[in-house]
Amino acid sequence: MSEHEHGGVPTLPCAPLRVVNLGLRSFADVLREAGTSVVHVDWSPPAGGDTELMELLDRLSAPPDGAAWIDAIERANAEAMERLLAAEPRLVGIAAARDVVPGMSPRTILHAGPPVTWERMCGPMRGAVLGGLIYERLAPSAEEAQRLIAAGSISFSPCHHHQSVGPMAGVVTASMPVWIVEDAATGGRAYCTLNEGLGKVLRYGAYDAEVIRHLDWLRDGLAPLLAAALARHGALDLRSLIAQALEMGDEGHNRNRAGTALFLRVLAPSLVRLDADREQLARVFEFLRDNDHFLLNLTMPAAKCALDAVGHVPGSSLVTAMARNGTEFGIRVAGTGARWFTAPAPQVEGLYLPGFSREDAAPDIGDSAITETAGYGGFAMAAAPAIVQFVGGSPEAALETTRRMRRITLSESRAYRVPALGFCGTPTGIDLLRVVQTGIMPAINTGIAHKEPGIGMVGAGLVTPPFACFAQAARALAESLGVRARGVG
Repeated sequence: MSEHEHGGVPTLPCAPLRVVNLGLRSFADVLREAGTSVVHVDWSPPAGGDTELMELLDRLSAPPDGAAWIDAIERANAEAMERLLAAEPRLVGIAAARDVVPGMSPRTILHAGPPVTWERMCGPMRGAVLGGLIYERLAPSAEEAQRLIAAGSISFSPCHHHQSVGPMAGVVTASMPVWIVEDAATGGRAYCTLNEGLGKVLRYGAYDAEVIRHLDWLRDGLAPLLAAALARHGALDLRSLIAQALEMGDEGHNRNRAGTALFLRVLAPSLVRLDADREQLARVFEFLRDNDHFLLNLTMPAAKCALDAVGHVPGSSLVTAMARNGTEFGIRVAGTGARWFTAPAPQVEGLYLPGFSREDAAPDIGDSAITETAGYGGFAMAAAPAIVQFVGGSPEAALETTRRMRRITLSESRAYRVPALGFCGTPTGIDLLRVVQTGIMPAINTGIAHKEPGIGMVGAGLVTPPFACFAQAARALAESLGVRARGVG
């Protein structure tokens, strides 16, 4: 405060105001807009300010009290990361879900995210379920499909429980064709449906006659030709293809333009050598040409395949799944196996298509965050500055996002590299404990579905996972190691 006074009232000094802002970035943004020099420090209280959780973290990570636990966690994480980084996902085939997906039955519907009942499903997931039943000819209409569900004739299960992943609603039914992705290092497999394209499609909850006709063509027209071409070509190295795509401006989640082009380039010679009708082949090429998101349904099972290779590693704080069902956001951790830790699904902050706004949006939904969990997608935004035109932000923010993710990961990828950051590997291996300690949440970019069933995609953007998932998981991991806060139990 200045010693000068006017009428007995102290005045501020005349020198320009310079500010260091801690915590909420919005305060710094307001000051910058007012012309004030400001440095923003991305900080939040450890463990979200939860004193009991802070003590657990201290006991796990501060010697001498935590020396044994530090050693156990570090050894477990080294093992988990080696399994993840050594994975070699390859595309080996296409088949009907009923023939290859474990536990699939004619009346089973798989969905994205952690477990959820019909009564708690969000609008787009309900729409996709109704569409799936119509597509399977189990019901002639949405009304009949709902009656079938009410009668208890349909079982619901997460894709993740069946070695599978699905974008947005993630609905998989028995006769849908699925990609078969195999880890050459372990022989483990993962599955995902074929990408429908953007707009009014089943994964966003649309289910009218046009959507069903398109799904029929994917099954009866596209899948047989792609399967035959792949059989002629042989297994396709997805790790190499994704690595090339990242060096060409993709990030493997919401930008797959380069990867889709590479896929078509690889498979085109085998396609044109098939004994197939020219018009049918032309339609396949046109569909792939016009669907820049086609490779998403391969980057996802590639990530799932690699993370499933990690399996259950007692003591490891490596996050092995992040998934959303439009009602809840859930994570899994290597040290606690198949257990889900959930919290309410957040809203996505992003850009909307003309005629839509935040009021139209469903909460965050889909298994596609498996890409970030494996070290690309939002974690590789520095490789894809053009992604900001789709999800919002700036090229500078994309670079900063990848740098920030290094603070919560255990290593970097050996295969996936970022040209703009000196070809360093993408941040890989989300460390549950670092997330809780720093308060830095994994960066996820994603599509936005309309909250009502049957409408479809309304935008795309960035989403922040709920801290509560990670807090629950940290407590469970500590408990699995026999660690309790002092004075508890």
